[in-house]
Amino acid sequence: MVKKFEKLEKLAKESLQTPELPKLLPLIHLRNGMIIFPQTVIPIHVAREKTLMALEHSIDSYQQFVFVTSQKDPSVEEPTFEQLYQIGTISKVLQVIQLPDGTFRVLLEGIERARAYEIVQQEPLIARLEILKTNYKKTKKIEALMRSVRESFSKYALYTQRYSQETLSAVSETVEANRFADYIASLLPISLEQRQMLLEELHPGRRLELLLQILLHENEILEIERQLDTKVKKRIEESQKEFFLREKLKAITEELGEKDSEAAQLRINLERSQLPDFVRKKALSEIERLEKMSPYSAEATVIRTYVDWLINLPWNNSTQDREDMNQAKEILEKSHYGLEEAKERILEFLAVRKRSKSVRAPILCFVGPPGVGKTSLARAVAQALDRKFAHMSLGGLRDEAEIKGHRRTYIGAMPGRILQLIRNVQSKNPVLLLDEIDKLAVSFQGDPAAALLEVLDPEQNKEFVDHYLEVPFDLSNVLFITTANVTHTIPPALLDRMEVIWLEGYTDHEKLAIAKSYIIPKLMSEFALNEQLLKISQSAVKKIIHSYTREAGVRQLTRSLQRLMRKAVLKIEEGEKSILINSKDIEQYLGQEIIQNDVILTKPEIGAVHGLAWTEYGGTVMIVETLIMPGKGELILTGRLGEVMKESARIALSVARSFCGEKCKKLFQESDIHINLPEGAVPKDGPSAGVTMTVAMISSALKKKIRNDTAITGEITLRGKILAVGGIKEKVLAAHRYGINRILLPKSNEKDLSKIPPQIKNKMEFILINSIDEVVEKICL
Repeated sequence: MVKKFEKLEKLAKESLQTPELPKLLPLIHLRNGMIIFPQTVIPIHVAREKTLMALEHSIDSYQQFVFVTSQKDPSVEEPTFEQLYQIGTISKVLQVIQLPDGTFRVLLEGIERARAYEIVQQEPLIARLEILKTNYKKTKKIEALMRSVRESFSKYALYTQRYSQETLSAVSETVEANRFADYIASLLPISLEQRQMLLEELHPGRRLELLLQILLHENEILEIERQLDTKVKKRIEESQKEFFLREKLKAITEELGEKDSEAAQLRINLERSQLPDFVRKKALSEIERLEKMSPYSAEATVIRTYVDWLINLPWNNSTQDREDMNQAKEILEKSHYGLEEAKERILEFLAVRKRSKSVRAPILCFVGPPGVGKTSLARAVAQALDRKFAHMSLGGLRDEAEIKGHRRTYIGAMPGRILQLIRNVQSKNPVLLLDEIDKLAVSFQGDPAAALLEVLDPEQNKEFVDHYLEVPFDLSNVLFITTANVTHTIPPALLDRMEVIWLEGYTDHEKLAIAKSYIIPKLMSEFALNEQLLKISQSAVKKIIHSYTREAGVRQLTRSLQRLMRKAVLKIEEGEKSILINSKDIEQYLGQEIIQNDVILTKPEIGAVHGLAWTEYGGTVMIVETLIMPGKGELILTGRLGEVMKESARIALSVARSFCGEKCKKLFQESDIHINLPEGAVPKDGPSAGVTMTVAMISSALKKKIRNDTAITGEITLRGKILAVGGIKEKVLAAHRYGINRILLPKSNEKDLSKIPPQIKNKMEFILINSIDEVVEKICL
């Protein structure tokens, strides 16, 4: 191929005049943003075989002429005709030189614009062309545009300092508008799209307008950059001057035997504090760094803050645990009614701690519905232990730096909230409450639950390393207490590190006792009332519990009593001497009854049965209703059911069809079965409604009424067996609140009946069931 290029020099010498341009030429497509403008010479590097073949044909058969255009997408190795710009430049091959790496360097001279409108040969690419002539008159507007472009280019060249004196002279000497516009366009480092737009514009006046816009924009950007550079240079000079003066001042103070006052004060504070050796060594090295730099530098501020944190953390400060077991028990009983399991666990820890100081603090997790006293119980634990108390809410937390801090390289970095709370209470063994641990979130900033794994692991938290401090801090003496409404949203690895203590909902009897002994005395003190001014009868409190609140905890009960007392205070301030509130007066203070028993069946019905459910807010009673109607044997489910409950419904349908036998076979084949769980806005899930849905379908198919004084819970299998479910105590309490005193439970849940308070258990009838046959026998009329 090199030999075929040897005659190129001879042909170039013989071609003294440009012949008429051919309209059929080999096509070369360039990439990497390269475009050849007419009247310009540009070198290109050629490695692709097709391009070399096109150059060879150009020299052999087309008088060294070639049509050059550009690819729209430079990443395409073998572009199609549609992937090329149609408008390009007819160019002449001036020189071809082979380089050491095997590629060729080709010198091309742009001659004239042309448009390729047809490919007549593929190997090599031969294109049929339309020559695009430029016709214009040199007007005053064009002269003005040329002058503006020349001035703007001179200003651009002054900013960039990238053009030689010969280039600038050529710009000033070019007077023909068409050639001038193409020459300026070839000099500017602009995008491929802008270059192609200038190449496709035939009229030099419009081309000059586009160039003027580009140059004005570039000059404006360069002027802003120049101003920024000037400001930065000025600041650097001022900083160097300040550094020089600070160094002189430092030398003078050293000659006088003085030191920087802040660094000296940090040294004094370090000597007064009782820090572990590794912490003291770290702080001392940072103070020495501080003494060697300007006190006004940004890094000096970071170091001062860091050393201050090291000195002021309670590395060795701790409180003495209360060892009087009876006093601790009295404090727990005084602050909370019931919750015997939680109180017993705290007293066990106190007893073991009293006997052995080496025992590690447990990680407790109080799980229960809202309002049962999880947070207040944690405060009571701190009071019983005579420890400092700190509280941190984890609900919605999505940044792991809130737990483990930011590294000092970040602006405004601080330790995590754990160490912030410990510093605030100035004790290394507080009771630290991590509230709502089941509501942690995950984001691009990290997973806080993963960061808590180290904090809540007794095997690891002895050497907890915060990202900001970078030295280990002992958290093994901290009594961590977490709270949650449910456990299934807590990551298993995190849940495994905690000891779960369940706090079930309160019975009406317990709510009455809590209201009398805890809530009312506390509110009377807050509202500055006494029994001579206001007295609330027991019947009034029962009325509020039954008709205005139906919850597992006592939060709504507290709000209702607050509202009642506010209205009573208003009457007292208006002149009444004393007020006695009985049950008949409650509507006057709190309005009409809020709780209605409209979810309870008032009479036996076909296809409707009471089910029992457990939610994070406690137990509840729900009606499962079914309707069989003409159709194609489809199962329709409504009521925002989760995937597990949908699977239970399909199992229930199979069990119901098997139970009803041949007499209902045609009914199931020619009918659609619709299962609905009212309160469609509330999501529902879990397997414990399996038996309930099965009974409802059997009732609809056999036209048997179901007792309305009975509720059911349990998981159903394909063989009709009844499996155990959770939340039995909450479900039983919910049934009792709604006045349902007959309950069918799985035989496997018999052990859970021991957790039900005797005053409720004695009023209810529990029927233990093993199979669907027993259920139908006990509930259908």
